[in-house]
Order: sequence, then structure tokens, then C-alpha cells
Amino acid sequence: MSTIRLTRGLVGKAETALSRLLEFNGPADQTLSAFFRGHRELGQQDRAFVAEAAFAVLRRRRSLEAAAGTGEPRALLAAALVRVMGHSARSLDGLFDEALLRTIKAFSIETQAAAVRADLPDWLWERLVAEHGEAAAMQIALGLLNPAPLDLRVNVARTSREEALKAFADAQPTPYSPAGIRLAGKPAINQHELFKQGLVEVQDEGSQLLAWLVAPRRGEMVADYCAGAGGKTLALAMLMRGTGRLYAMDVSAKRLSALSPRAARAGVTSVHPVALEGDNDPRAKRLAGKLDRVLVDAPCSGFGTLRRNPDLKWRHGAAAIEELRGKQARILAAASRLVKPGGRLVYATCSILREENEAVADAFAAAHPAFHAVSCQEILDSQRIPLACGERLRLWPHVHGTDGFFAAAYERSGPDPV
Repeated sequence: MSTIRLTRGLVGKAETALSRLLEFNGPADQTLSAFFRGHRELGQQDRAFVAEAAFAVLRRRRSLEAAAGTGEPRALLAAALVRVMGHSARSLDGLFDEALLRTIKAFSIETQAAAVRADLPDWLWERLVAEHGEAAAMQIALGLLNPAPLDLRVNVARTSREEALKAFADAQPTPYSPAGIRLAGKPAINQHELFKQGLVEVQDEGSQLLAWLVAPRRGEMVADYCAGAGGKTLALAMLMRGTGRLYAMDVSAKRLSALSPRAARAGVTSVHPVALEGDNDPRAKRLAGKLDRVLVDAPCSGFGTLRRNPDLKWRHGAAAIEELRGKQARILAAASRLVKPGGRLVYATCSILREENEAVADAFAAAHPAFHAVSCQEILDSQRIPLACGERLRLWPHVHGTDGFFAAAYERSGPDPV
């Protein structure tokens, strides 16, 4: 239960912030950051309360709407305070309408439809049930409702995980990633000395494992084809011990611009950013058939990250998934052209939907006979990573404690038939 003293002013600020988030005009974290920049009078504790309350609503919007009987931001805030954050209805007297508080207190979640109990839009719930059955779908949904822990990737090219663990009072090694540590709290990592020295980066354990699936060797030519801000690029560079040549490719020059200072902090000089003009970028064409390893962490719905980004389930609809699937297929085909015979291609998403995962991987394999599947299990076993996954990697919050991830690995045996 929160110990902060609630006032009309603070509740009003939380309501204003929530109202902006519920417009879904952009990523929730960016919208909230902009709100805080406009309200610098809020102290650290007040900001933490506003953020916690707002994200509680985003995570459990369906059930909170049912409890409050309305989708109005103020009512949703009251429901979150009582049902999620542990405030008693009595402690909120004078801050919210008494009838509303009685309604929230009397609400029973057990009588609600499954999609409401899962806190998912109907279409997404129905998709999960079709893929996994109702019992497993509910386990998946409930696993995505909990806030994610703070995972760090230790830069083991420059220090050891054991040394990094000593610098944090409440850290534990992650169970799968050889470079991961998990913190119980949420300290300001960017102020920590290890972060400033480039010895740790914030990265979910599941995301870290993709680098070990690519398994780049020293001196190789490697590409992170959808590099974004470069988190996985830096993990690949770490495994390559700064040798070889590592291309960080992305269609967004703005996202790539965040990589250079991160690479400098980590002491990485082997990364070469390439802002792509599209699937037929001339610089990428010059690398066709030359790269040893290519990672395609494709743009996706992000539903595997709902613990961190709960707004995504309300911002993305079913139509968006079909559009993403086409984009994923085109990107994977374009990236595959860079792989040389004997080289490895890894396709990955942070989605939980088969349409973006197995369906894309199966269609690629059928259309590109020069690429044959490589067992993710065998790749991880060869590096002594204790994770049972089978031929393709599937990670789930409720099973593995990571974000939801999918990955399929291929090796190129020769050129595709013309």
C-alpha cells in the first residue's frame, strides 16, 4: 500500500496526466515525460505516485472500467487507487465521489467476462485463446499484467558479472543470460557509476539472449538490421570483444543517433551505423552475400513488452497486426540477402502473436530454400545457457520472467534459386 499523503492537488495532477495518456497519441512513457517537464513543481515522490497510478490504469483498464462503471479518467484513477494500489475507500473520502467509491468497493471481478479479467481488448483475448486455449491464454495475460523487474546487461568484455553484482545491494544474476543481473528496486541507473563507465546497460534478459542466438565470433562481419537505439548492437559488440565489423542498420536516423554516445560509453569502436533508405538501400546491396551473421529484430506489435508498455494493447488493433506482418516479411527477405553461404540469420520479435512470429518464419523458410532452420536449443546448449526452448525460442513473462520474445535461426547453404 502506498504511504504517500494524497491531496486534491496531487489527485488532480494524476487525473490530468491520465487523461493525456488515455488519448493514446503516442507512447505512454514519452507522454508522461512531457507531462512532468510541464509540471516541474512535482517532487520525486509525487512523480512516482502519478506514474504508478497512471500505469496501473493502463495495465488494468478493462477491469477498472467495469469496477467504476465508466471510462472517465477520474473514476479510473479512483478504481486503481482502491483495487491496485491498496488505498482504502475510507482514506479517499473527500477526494472522490462517495457513490463511486461504494461502487468500486462492491465490484466483483469473478463475475466478469474472461477478456475483462484478462484486461485485454476482445480481439487480442480471442486471438490468444485461438492460439493457446483459454486456460493458457489467461496465464499469459495475467503474466503480462505485472510490472517488469529492472534487468541490466553487464558489459562482460570489460568487467565480470560477479564484480557488477557487488555494486548493487539488491541484485541477483539472471537465470539464463550469462551477462544479466536483475534488481529488486528501481534505482536511477543512469546516475550509477557503472552505467556512466559503460559497464552496465538496461536491457531485458530476453533481449540479451538474442545476442547469444546470433553468437557472433571475433573478427566476423555482422549486422543488426533493425538496430533502433542499439541495445542489441552493443550486446553483439560485447560478444565480439570489439573486433570485426558490426553494422547497425535502421530506417530511422533519429533512433540510430542514440547509438553513438552509448557505444562511446561502452568503449565500442567497431560499430558502423547505416541509416537505410528502404529495403533496397544501395549501401546494403554492396554487402549482399558478405556477412557472417545478421539479426533481424523486426518492428512488431510489442505485445511481449506489455509489462513495460501496457498502452500498446489499447493503441494497436487487429488491422495493425496484418500490416506489421507484411512489413516483417519484407524486412526479413531484404536482410537475408546480406548473409553469406554458411552464415546465420536470426529473426526475432517481442510479440506474443503467431501471426508475427511462426507465420512469418514459416513463410520465409518456404520462399527461401537456401536457408535451413537451425535449432535455437542447440545454439544455446553449445554456450551452456540453461534454457529449454526447442527449435525456436519462445519466452514468456509468466514462465521465464522475461519479456515475451520469439526467435527463429537459419543458416544459408547457398544462393536462392532465381
